[in-house]
Amino acid sequence: MSATKEEDVCNHVKVVVRVRPESQKEKDSNFTKVVHVIDQHILVFDPKEEEVSFFHGKKMTNRDINKRQKKDLKFVFDAVFAENSTQLEVFEHTTKSVIDNFLNGYNCTVLAYGATGAGKTHTMLGSPEDPGVMYLTMMALYNSMDEMKEDKICNIAVSYLEVYNEQIRDLLVSSGPLAVCEDTQKGVVVQGLTLHQPKSAEEILQMLDYGNNNRTQHPTDVNASSSRSHAVFQIYLRQQDKPASINQNVRIAKMTLIDLAGSERASVTNAKGARFREGANINRSLLALGNVINALADPKSKKQHIPYRNSKLTRLLKDSLGGNCRTIMIAAISPSSMFYDDTYNTLKYANRAKDIRSSLKSNVVSLDSHISQYVKICNEQKKECERLHKEILKSVFANREEIRKEYLKLEMQLKENALKTHYQKRCHEQIQLMCSEERIEKATWKRDQKLAMLRTHRVHIEQKRVEEAERFEENTNWLHRVENEMRLLGQDGCIPKVKCLSFQVQVSCIVGNI
Repeated sequence: MSATKEEDVCNHVKVVVRVRPESQKEKDSNFTKVVHVIDQHILVFDPKEEEVSFFHGKKMTNRDINKRQKKDLKFVFDAVFAENSTQLEVFEHTTKSVIDNFLNGYNCTVLAYGATGAGKTHTMLGSPEDPGVMYLTMMALYNSMDEMKEDKICNIAVSYLEVYNEQIRDLLVSSGPLAVCEDTQKGVVVQGLTLHQPKSAEEILQMLDYGNNNRTQHPTDVNASSSRSHAVFQIYLRQQDKPASINQNVRIAKMTLIDLAGSERASVTNAKGARFREGANINRSLLALGNVINALADPKSKKQHIPYRNSKLTRLLKDSLGGNCRTIMIAAISPSSMFYDDTYNTLKYANRAKDIRSSLKSNVVSLDSHISQYVKICNEQKKECERLHKEILKSVFANREEIRKEYLKLEMQLKENALKTHYQKRCHEQIQLMCSEERIEKATWKRDQKLAMLRTHRVHIEQKRVEEAERFEENTNWLHRVENEMRLLGQDGCIPKVKCLSFQVQVSCIVGNI
C-alpha cells in the first residue's frame, strides 16, 4: 500500500459565531444586549450608545463617569448568525461546505465552543423536531453517497464518545474508561471504542439521541440540563471505484463533530462540591485547548512545542486542529449583558482560532493487488458485466416493444386511410348516378379536397413507418451485440445457461420481423 502523492493545500480554520436568542430569564431581568450583528460577517461587542440631548440648539452627550467605558469592539468572522438564524442556515454555511472535501478524501472537523447555556448542544444535536448540524450532516452525506452508488463502493462507520473528568467513555455501549494512544499510521486511537455501521440518516438520529441520553449532564444555575462532558461524534468513510480493479485508488477520510462542554466561572454558576470539581476539569481541558490554539496561531508555531498532551481532549483533537484536517469552529454566545465576560472571552477565543493554518492532503491510497486476488477481481468484474448486460437487455427489449406497438399503430392508420379513400370514391360514384350535374360538380370538388388530405396524411404515415423500421433495425443490431458480448462471458463461447433461457423466452415473445 503506497500513499498517493498530492499537492498540499494550505487552509485556515473557518470560524463562525452564532448568537442565541435571549432567554425568558434575561428578558424578565431587563438585561441589556452587548452584541450587535452588523451583517453576515461582522458583529460589535459592547457597542457605544450615546444619549443625546439638546441645549440651546447644541448637542450634548450625557454619560455617567462612574460607569466603565464601552468596549465597542468589532469582530470579523467567516460567518455570523443572528438570533433568528435557523439550524439549516447554520448547517448550510458550515458543515455543508466541507462535505465535498470529505467525499474527496480530506479529514474534516466541526466543533462548537462557548459558555454554559450558550446554545452549543442545540446547534450540534438539536432535537428530533429541529435536528442540528450532526444529523443534517449525515443526511446530506447519505444523499451524496446515494448519488454516486453506481460508480463507488462506500463503507461508513461511526463512533460516539465523551470526555468527562479527563476520562473517555463510549456513549453507544456501556463500558469503563477507555485509553487513548497514538498510532504511526492511524494517528490518535481510542482503544476499545465501538464502531457502528448505520444504514440511514434516521438511524443516525436514533444513535445521537441514545448517546446524548447517556451523556453526563447536571443542572447548574445557568442551564437546567448543562452538558458536563465533551461529546465527540466521528464518521469514517472508505470509498473505492466500482467495480474493483487490479490497481485502484481508495479514499479514506474522517469527519469529527464535537460538542464541547461549556466554559464557565464558578461565581456565575454557583457550583459547589462535585459540580465545582467538574467545572474545574472542564476549564482545565478548555484551557489546554486554548493553549494549543494560541501555539498553533503563533507564526512561529512550527518551531515551538504544541502542548497536545496536556489533556485528553487536546490529544483527541491533535489531528483536527494542527494536522491534516479542514476545521470549522462554531462559537456560541449569548447577547445578554448577564454573560458579559463569558461572551467577551468566547469572542477572543474564536478570533484567535482564525489564525490557525494547516496543510491539507487528500487521504488517497493506491492498492496494488497480489496475484492471488486476480481471480477474485476478475469474478467481480464478470458479475458487474453481467449486471450491466442484463440492464441493457431490459432496456433494448422495452424499446423493441415500444417500436412494435408504434409500427402496428401506423399500419392500422394506413389501412384506415385506404378505407376512407375507397369510401370517398364509391360515394362519389353513387352521387354521379343519382344527382344533377350541379350537385355532382360540387360533390367532385369536395371529394378531390378530401382525397388530397388523405394522400398527404398517407405520405406522413409512410414516412414515420420507415423511421420506425430503421429504429427496429438498429434495435436488432443492439440485440446481436449484447448476444455476442454475453457469449464471451460463457466458457464455451455460448451464452451462459442461466441467461440463455431468459434470452430465448424474451426473443420468442417480443422479437419478430416487421
